Amino acid sequence: QVQLVESGGGLVQAGGSLRLSCAASGRTFSSSVMGWFRQAPGKEREFVTAISWSGGNALYADSVKGRFTISRDNAKNTVYLQMNSLKPEDTAVYYCAGRLAATMTPTSTQYNYWGQGTQVTVSS
Repeated sequence: QVQLVESGGGLVQAGGSLRLSCAASGRTFSSSVMGWFRQAPGKEREFVTAISWSGGNALYADSVKGRFTISRDNAKNTVYLQMNSLKPEDTAVYYCAGRLAATMTPTSTQYNYWGQGTQVTVSS
């Protein structure tokens, strides 16, 4: 079974940047689609971005397109989320997730394993 551990969250002012990391254990990481989701207080968990197993393709939510970048290093079993031009509405707990399939999807129920989440707070 794959375990995911997120890090890099914190408090940042609007317009600032943060880089989240998600370290994975287990042999299936390099063949998994990886994604980032977020959940703000009182709201449902929402899709942020996903990346193919090779890192050659990515999918983004419209709300983060042009500001966030997902990447992965399969040699390090790690996926990253670079977040620039942060806005107060980006405040949420950010979750890393993995999908044991070849296709990317924004649907959270189609991901097989999840991290515990890391808090990102953007002040205005």
